[in-house]
Amino acid sequence: MFSRLRFHLRVLWGVLLWASAAAAWAAAGVRAPEEIPGVVRVDAEGLIETVRTVEDLVLVDSRIAMDRKQGYIEGSLSLPDVETDCERLAAVVPVKTHPVLFYCNGPKCGRSVAAIGIARACGYSNLYWFRGGFKEWSEKGYPFLKE
Repeated sequence: MFSRLRFHLRVLWGVLLWASAAAAWAAAGVRAPEEIPGVVRVDAEGLIETVRTVEDLVLVDSRIAMDRKQGYIEGSLSLPDVETDCERLAAVVPVKTHPVLFYCNGPKCGRSVAAIGIARACGYSNLYWFRGGFKEWSEKGYPFLKE
């Protein structure tokens, strides 16, 4: 029982650390890191290739609802970083080794970075990141949907 409690406390601590870091980045206008160790970074063309070649990839839009109304990549699920936790991730990705790709607004957005940190703290291991996000996608003229 105590080991289970320690595990849950470690997950909660990890989630809180990543969420506070993302909030600090956003407030300071800091760019997202170039890389996240252990996470596969893709660009827009890499996203297309990953969707084509990685079986059952789950594409997660980590932006808040207001941003998603501006447009979103077809096939993506809306799971804002501020709503991301182990329970919600498990609802959309029940197997922790399942491939999951996160994106947000682009290099000045820390939401996908925060969501990836939460996913890692929850035990997810097969993670991809579209750092350029919706900004790169739309600037390159790729199609998107609007709600």
